Amino acid sequence: MLVMLKRTIILLVCVLSLSACVTVEPVPPVIVNGAAGYLEKINLPMGSKITIAIVDLDTQGVIIAQKSFDIARAPVPFKFILPPESVREDVNYGAVAMIVYQGQVIFQTYDRFPVINNGKYTTEVLMKAVRQ
Repeated sequence: MLVMLKRTIILLVCVLSLSACVTVEPVPPVIVNGAAGYLEKINLPMGSKITIAIVDLDTQGVIIAQKSFDIARAPVPFKFILPPESVREDVNYGAVAMIVYQGQVIFQTYDRFPVINNGKYTTEVLMKAVRQ
């Protein structure tokens, strides 16, 4: 009986010490925020819609995350919360934006606005008028 009690105590101590050693910390999400706007001093027509995206700057057409919504004025604040497993260290990410009115792009980004792997998680995205 005494031997069995000792084994039980030893087993209990082992189980308790092992459970204290395993601590799994969740990896926090990658948060990118900023504002998208333009320098021209004009009002947007009613019914304008903006699309803001986080993209792979080196691979055309690869969109990591995207949001579209109606707007009345700029600048437009934005925030993306990305799962950490969707972000790779070897990719150059950037923020892009465009404003569409009646199916026509009227403002869009032409320059690169890098984020994430350059240590920047906040950016100001500057769009320029599209000349038609």
